[in-house]
Amino acid sequence: MVIILKDVTFAFLKIAETMSRRLRLLLAVSSGLILSLGWFQWASGLFILFGFIPLLFVEDFFLANKKRYASVNVFLYAWLAFGIWNLADTWWIWNATAPGMVVAIVVNSFLMALVFWFFHLVRRSVPGKSGYFALIVFWTYWEYFYLNAEISWPWLNLGNAFANDTGIIQWYEYTGTLGGTVWVLVSNVLLFGIIKHLITERKWQGKVFDSVLAAAWIFIPVIISQFIFHTYKEKGKSYTVVVIQPNIDPYEKFVALSSDFQTQRILDLASLKADTSVDYFVAPETALNNDIWIDRMEENTAIQAVRRFLKPYPRAKFVVGITGYKSYNPNEKRTPTARPLGTTGLYYDSFNSAIQIDSTPNIPIYHKSKLVVGVEKMPYPQYLGFLQKLMLRLGGTFRSHATQTYRSVLRSPQDSMGVATVICYESVFGEFVTDYLKCGNTGFIFVMTNDGWWGDTPGYRQHFSFSRLRAIETRRDIARSANTGISGFINQKGDVLEKVGWWEPAALRREIHANTEMTYYAEHGDYLGRLAGWFSLLTALAAITRYLMNKRKKTS
Repeated sequence: MVIILKDVTFAFLKIAETMSRRLRLLLAVSSGLILSLGWFQWASGLFILFGFIPLLFVEDFFLANKKRYASVNVFLYAWLAFGIWNLADTWWIWNATAPGMVVAIVVNSFLMALVFWFFHLVRRSVPGKSGYFALIVFWTYWEYFYLNAEISWPWLNLGNAFANDTGIIQWYEYTGTLGGTVWVLVSNVLLFGIIKHLITERKWQGKVFDSVLAAAWIFIPVIISQFIFHTYKEKGKSYTVVVIQPNIDPYEKFVALSSDFQTQRILDLASLKADTSVDYFVAPETALNNDIWIDRMEENTAIQAVRRFLKPYPRAKFVVGITGYKSYNPNEKRTPTARPLGTTGLYYDSFNSAIQIDSTPNIPIYHKSKLVVGVEKMPYPQYLGFLQKLMLRLGGTFRSHATQTYRSVLRSPQDSMGVATVICYESVFGEFVTDYLKCGNTGFIFVMTNDGWWGDTPGYRQHFSFSRLRAIETRRDIARSANTGISGFINQKGDVLEKVGWWEPAALRREIHANTEMTYYAEHGDYLGRLAGWFSLLTALAAITRYLMNKRKKTS
């Protein structure tokens, strides 16, 4: 181990001394590749605990030579590093939309590089190590802002990298994924400081305390997590749930296959696991899509078919995704997302929704509210109306699905137990998911999705792994039903209990627990992001003040 560290030290020493353009490029590329490893199924999120270090050496070089090089150089090298990271982990968007992939990778890596550049600008004004605080708070707040922005693509938020390392992040029930982000950033800063000291001083003396601090910062959360992981017991009353994976090609689903065929396939699979002890059947996002008008649902043939299926099972609830519509009378107030209904003079809204069909005449409904930009919604339509024709040419939509401004749950008529129906993209947003639990007596989470758009690529596997994060944050069992991709069950520790792989039509049955207790994170949400916002503001003000003072001194 000592020999390896010595070799690494001398390698970095050579880089630091020469730092040619080729070596700077090599370091930037290295950071991009190391950071990308956290999203590969065969790797581990632990790699990103040192993924920023090569790029921090590049930044440090430009700081030391700030009279020779403009600060924009840091932005360009960072953009290269983050572009490689984005490309390596999200190239699969290409299968659904090639222009969308290009936009997502270019814009997301641009924003990441911008945050890194702002950190460098602070370092130019603030002397010493304190400038690294800016990297931690800027990046954490940017992730928080991105989770709540109109245009949002938080797939590569740093805390998501540990989705397959659930044994070391059980503390997410207190911090959420932003806790993982802070863990990563501080680890990189501490390790960079130690390595840089070894390079410049060629000895450990003077860095013993920092080394102990870095070891404690990295290993204590892992030890705590392992203790929680091995002592945690499932909480709540058990319910029998059947998840259905119908395995219908999404590119044929809405154009080539009849809705009756799709409905019957779902019911045929459900019947394989059905008996009078089943509490819930769960079907995927938009499973029923034969012109369901929300104010006349009982007239719909698919709804009627599900009701006939449920007659022998009076305790069962059938939770299923639908494509629904709502019409507006001429004098009725319309939403901004309403569109004309042909030449009738009427308007209507479309919804991506989840409903519950049971033994009662009532059909509760939840409308998906975190929509995919460019596919399900056009952000800021009042300002970006000029892009309408371009969006349509790229295969997206200009008008949005309608949404609801609050989270609601579907309740059992037997005991009022609430189910959080998290639809597709919504499962990426931790604080958003906790809002379902605040409705009270919400025992478990059903994730309903259609991941087939991306083909047999890492995309659907990454998406499945994010549900494991939601399970830990909320301590809720999760039943996940995908049209195709990965359907299965996840327990309150984030363990995958059972799953169905790609392109396998199946129904799985299992008992899961309805835990109604609230975790610290479920109660307080992304408080780390809000704190980072305040500290970012103070850091920026301090840097600007210092810059103006230095400029005034030079002028004097």
